[in-house]
Amino acid sequence: MARVAIVTGGTRGIGASISKTLQQEGYLVAANYGGNDARAREFQVETGIPVYKWDVGDPEACEKGLEQVESDLGPICTLVNNAGITRDGMLHKMDYQQWSEVIRVNLDAMFNMTRPLINGMRERNFGRIINISSINGQKGQMGQSNYSAAKAGVIGFTKALAQETARKGITVNCICPGYVDTDMVSAVPQAVLDGIISSIPVGRLGMGQEIADMVSFLARRETAFMTGSVIALNGGQYIANG
Repeated sequence: MARVAIVTGGTRGIGASISKTLQQEGYLVAANYGGNDARAREFQVETGIPVYKWDVGDPEACEKGLEQVESDLGPICTLVNNAGITRDGMLHKMDYQQWSEVIRVNLDAMFNMTRPLINGMRERNFGRIINISSINGQKGQMGQSNYSAAKAGVIGFTKALAQETARKGITVNCICPGYVDTDMVSAVPQAVLDGIISSIPVGRLGMGQEIADMVSFLARRETAFMTGSVIALNGGQYIANG
């Protein structure tokens, strides 16, 4: 049976690197996206990876979207929860919409995407769930109380679900990237970017491919003994246990 993977936010940035790497590893990959239809079409033409548009913050949309993917490609064995947004601002200036949008897309999506798939994985006694958190979910970040809270929640979700599913052959792990060379990071003013890079001991931004390679490792059958792990990929910028 073909190995099927779904990557949320899978047509741009880190997600695009993950989608392409899993495809190269022999997976049938579905790339979910929430916006930017033009970029999604370009990605599909470039890679041949089918793209599926839905809002990961909407539980009904996730259920219907995942049903369509499994109808098209087969049972999903690997889920990469990568999609995320930012709505930055100091808390004393943040409104509820800024808070709730980030929690909905970055944290509620963990439930919305995983719940429809978990029973199938349990029945097949196999699954790989890989959640993308952030360095800021580990250390916090001024002006990102919403984002930091959501990404810290992803870590807690990972650890709890790993314990629930370990005896069913399902591993659940979490990657916490630092600053990665994506369009979003590259768009910041050069002086700010220089300050970010100077705070990273290895002296550079991370690359999307480096995150994708770790996802590929965690998705393998051979990593069956690794679950509940929180992996920091940040160039030494923040060193912590979990």
